[in-house]
Amino acid sequence: MRNTALLFNVVLLVLVGVLFYLHFSSRPRITEPVVKSAAQTNPSSGSFRIAYFEMDSVEASFAMVKDVTDELNKKEQALTNDLSRMEKALYDKANEYQSKANNMSQTESEAATNDMVQRRRTFESQKERSQQEYQNLSFRKTNEIKQAIRDFLSEYNKSRGYSYIISNEAGFMYYKDTIYNITADLIKGLNEQYEAKKKK
Repeated sequence: MRNTALLFNVVLLVLVGVLFYLHFSSRPRITEPVVKSAAQTNPSSGSFRIAYFEMDSVEASFAMVKDVTDELNKKEQALTNDLSRMEKALYDKANEYQSKANNMSQTESEAATNDMVQRRRTFESQKERSQQEYQNLSFRKTNEIKQAIRDFLSEYNKSRGYSYIISNEAGFMYYKDTIYNITADLIKGLNEQYEAKKKK
């Protein structure tokens, strides 16, 4: 019985080996169809290339970013000063009413309360408008910087032929070949373009 099982296993092993041999040697190999990119089908278009730039370097060295940052800081300071003045006037009025509270009639007390409620609403409304105004300015200026980068890269890439130009920000890329780093070109070109625009 034991010999029969052993013989059966040997025969099975031989048959599996024969099947493997026949399967891999006699059948033609089926290959996946090759999908060619536009660059491969059109030799004149060149190879697929990606360039990158360091966004933190652009932010640190692009003169427009510095000017926008200064403008936003001044705007923020002006809005903060206006709100501080309003808030001080509000507290001064509250203290004035509080100091007169003992000598006020019921009608005067109600009028003072209504006045303070209205002043508080006006202050909160102005605060909200100021924050919205600052956010709108910040959004608009950020978009102007992005558009300046896009415009420059569009012109820059006409003679470079990159398929993509991406910005590298913290945690975005895990490997990069510095041969495709165009940060220096970008900063130089952006600053030249920005200075020329400012002189107009």
